[in-house]
Amino acid sequence: MMKAGKRIKVLLVDDSPVAVEVMKRILATSDEIEVVGTARHGKEALEMIPRLRPNVICTDLHMPLMNGLEFVKEVMARHPLPILVISVSVYEDNKENIFQLLEAGAIDVFPKPRGVQLGQSMKFSSELIAKIKILSGVVPFRKPKKLLIPTPTRYVAARIPRPCAESDDALPYIEPLSRPLKMIVIGASTGGPQAIEAIVKALPADFSVPVVCVQHISEGFMVSLVEWLKGRSKLNVTIVSHNERPVPGNIYFAPDDKHLKIDKSGAFVLSDTPPEGGHKPSITLTMVSFVEHYMGGVLGVLLTGMGRDGADGMLSIAQAGGVTIAQDEDSSIVFGMPEQAIKIGAAKYILDINKIGKFLVKIECIEKNL
Repeated sequence: MMKAGKRIKVLLVDDSPVAVEVMKRILATSDEIEVVGTARHGKEALEMIPRLRPNVICTDLHMPLMNGLEFVKEVMARHPLPILVISVSVYEDNKENIFQLLEAGAIDVFPKPRGVQLGQSMKFSSELIAKIKILSGVVPFRKPKKLLIPTPTRYVAARIPRPCAESDDALPYIEPLSRPLKMIVIGASTGGPQAIEAIVKALPADFSVPVVCVQHISEGFMVSLVEWLKGRSKLNVTIVSHNERPVPGNIYFAPDDKHLKIDKSGAFVLSDTPPEGGHKPSITLTMVSFVEHYMGGVLGVLLTGMGRDGADGMLSIAQAGGVTIAQDEDSSIVFGMPEQAIKIGAAKYILDINKIGKFLVKIECIEKNL
């Protein structure tokens, strides 16, 4: 977060004068935020950044001359800053561009209400202010511009056993598991889509343990997040259905505004009970439920995010004899959730995001060969 007494300087980039005016009024209600400039498109905004030196940039996706995607790429290549994408594109059929923005370096995405709803939604106003406050404390990673983004290769399941030796000597020694590994539960919040992508890309097509993900994300983005990850995973990525049973070869996501549990029979349960710790779905609630069913057969991973959701869930996994992994500070966009798990002694391993997927593969491979 910003130092006490300093206001968060925000640059708004949107070709709609109405949207800009409404967002300026919303942000003016916070004593901690100051709109230092507005731009109609990315090209104009790039010229303003060195002079205005904003702490956070809020940008639309569809704009003339330079759209949001090209703008994000240019910002992250020249002078990285925390970027929040605010767009009505969440309501459109083709949402791939939204997650291309995250790949390019944007920190978070946020649906913009249509028309008159923009200025009348108290939920939008409060969440916009909250997100800007979170992003003001983020130190983004510089991303060089890429001339070509290759299309991920699809693989069929391997016909021969995979060797468990990992070429990366920096992976820690894996202590013997107390129980056979039955389920992997991953929790994430701000910065989570990028972190989860890094993990799922590393999992092979014959990965034999079901994976469940609980991602805090703005309402309406979950379907497009899953579609985006499908193009980057060798496993099937899907949103959980009530009473569905977990099957290896799948990565399951909790849907919007539903808690995800598992019942005594081993079937997924979607619950409409109130939020836990302010979150629905709750990472901790999911982890605790899976521990009650699988005991020490659960492996928990807690990734980047603000707050402490998932920390107590990780502790329940650790206390049951399961494996727990927290993303390290250097690779976390927001270190809050993993830091809380580490502080209470719930994280057995602390790893860079680019090593977590490899580590999961190594654990699963050792388990299969026992």
